[in-house]
Amino acid sequence: MKLRLSALIILLSTVSLFAQFNQYPRPDEGVFTGGAGLMWIDGEPHYRLSLRPEVSFANFGVGLDLNLDFDKEGKLRKENFNEFSDYLSIIRYIRYGLKNEPVYIRLGALDYYTIGHGTIMNRYNNSPSFDTRKIGLAADIDFGQFGFESIYGTFGEGGIIALRGYVRPLQFSTSTDLPILRNIEVGTTFASDFNKYAGVLGGNYNPVSDEFEITQDNGALTIIGIDIGFPVIKSSLATLTLYADYNKIIDFGSGTATGIKFDLEGLGLVSLTAKLERRFNNDQYIPSYFNSFYELDRFRVDKANSPYLFQSKVQQLAVLTDPDNGWFGELGVRVLNLFDIIGSYQRLDKTPKSGILHLYSEIAPEDMPFVARAGYDKVRIESEKDIFTLDDRSYFFTELGYKPMPYLLVSMVYHWTFAPVRDAGDNVISYETQKRIEPRISFIFPFGL
Repeated sequence: MKLRLSALIILLSTVSLFAQFNQYPRPDEGVFTGGAGLMWIDGEPHYRLSLRPEVSFANFGVGLDLNLDFDKEGKLRKENFNEFSDYLSIIRYIRYGLKNEPVYIRLGALDYYTIGHGTIMNRYNNSPSFDTRKIGLAADIDFGQFGFESIYGTFGEGGIIALRGYVRPLQFSTSTDLPILRNIEVGTTFASDFNKYAGVLGGNYNPVSDEFEITQDNGALTIIGIDIGFPVIKSSLATLTLYADYNKIIDFGSGTATGIKFDLEGLGLVSLTAKLERRFNNDQYIPSYFNSFYELDRFRVDKANSPYLFQSKVQQLAVLTDPDNGWFGELGVRVLNLFDIIGSYQRLDKTPKSGILHLYSEIAPEDMPFVARAGYDKVRIESEKDIFTLDDRSYFFTELGYKPMPYLLVSMVYHWTFAPVRDAGDNVISYETQKRIEPRISFIFPFGL
């Protein structure tokens, strides 16, 4: 099923980002959000009860997310709690610090996590489906002279492990003659996916046993990389950094990227972040291999046709025999802490269906009676008209709401998302598109600690 999104352009021009900018309760404050609503999942009505408390104290924060969906007969929807991870995922997050601070640790759902300059892992999402929510760990520590970024994608099953260590070698010197050079950063990255489907190159689906039989497996998919960043300008107001990355996918190809990143803090009035990157890709290489759609694209069995076919991302990698370069660009703006908007797009020069788009936005000012949120991701874009068509390459979310009272929000929520497809052994072997429509009434109570 396809749906045109011509109205999305208008919406995104007025709403602001909430995925990339930190949106947590203030220190020593909290918010309790609870709601109830009638929700349609693929045309079937369900009744939802949700509780989402969040608290922050000093640098710590905790967020819970309990959702109970009942069908029209009053029975709890099976997919809510059919895995042990579903119970753990009630803990939306436990965190210390914020991303890009000297110490940042987060346990729980990992939304749009990036390592380094993003040429290996860019906006990775470990829970792309409501019905397969996962618990992962991100830990970043910057000691000044050196530090690391790390992620463990999911507990309880094989998944992604990534670590980037970096050093600022000239900070070990006591010389202050070249203060800019002291901030040169050199890093190395190791990232690997140990999921049992990460390296599947061949296999057959047996409709009798309802299981997929692997016949050719390359094992864990591993990428290593080195990078260097040179901050030409570094101050409390603006930072301008030149960087270069080289990455190698073990048993496959390699690629290089060079780019420029600019950040501006305009005295609390305007904040801006911009990045432009040129990518030089050899054969059998995909830049930003671990992206927001990776958990969906890692492995899929098409059970809609006979004989059943399968697709895996490592398969796509193996057939890339023609080197192709490309561009990546990103722009984000925040004005007066009232609204934010950020977007990124990448495309290869010659390869069709190589476009990848990311947009995410929110506007929810405390003193205004309305709320607007929207997010959109799409991969394998072929042309501009293809961008705003919802299909199995798209994720879309929007919420429009009104506050008749300060602590009451009446809203309409729409999700174009994904539901897991399982085999006889309860293994997730694919995802299919899922549409959720939810009229929602939420009660929002801020409180101090």
